[in-house]
Amino acid sequence: MTAAYHDPIALDLEIPIWERFFTVSPLVVIGSREPKGNYNLAPKHQAMPLGDGNYFGFICTQCHHTYQNIVREKAFTVSFLRPNQVLSASLAAAPRDADDQKLSLCALPTVPATVIDGRLLADITLGLECQLLKIIDGFGDNSLIAGKIVAASVDDEALRTAAEDDQDILLRSPLLAYLSPGRYAKIDHSYSFPFHVGSHP
Repeated sequence: MTAAYHDPIALDLEIPIWERFFTVSPLVVIGSREPKGNYNLAPKHQAMPLGDGNYFGFICTQCHHTYQNIVREKAFTVSFLRPNQVLSASLAAAPRDADDQKLSLCALPTVPATVIDGRLLADITLGLECQLLKIIDGFGDNSLIAGKIVAASVDDEALRTAAEDDQDILLRSPLLAYLSPGRYAKIDHSYSFPFHVGSHP
């Protein structure tokens, strides 16, 4: 039986459209060094690899400490969380107190970065250390922060190898996805993409 076709609904572009439907993206925590030498952690979901090389970027608002720290320090870390660490992302998003401190970060175990001056969350699937490459402003109140990856580490259970089926890896080490707006999912099943003959990913 053929599924019924529904005419698409035109959306009003006078307001942002992204609250009207779900989109899928990674949920990461960005680490940056504060002016007094401590470290800030903040969750971001508008984040992605950039190009074919070792580059990574994310969207951030200029008024956030993350943006200001990276402009000053020229470096940041990226922690890819496990599905059972979603509470860590929530704690990293907690507001600052009257003394401009984010006390919730004290509950999050971290490890030092290996190349840059930064911290990563502990027990993560993937960790990236990035040097600032460029910042592109102009996305409303937001900016694209792009970095060059100078160090990367992956949990051995998440590492792809030719000797193991990709589906088995996902079952053992599922991914955390953010379903904007306001939901998350655990991805532990996938299917091979039907690439056309002569095409490549």
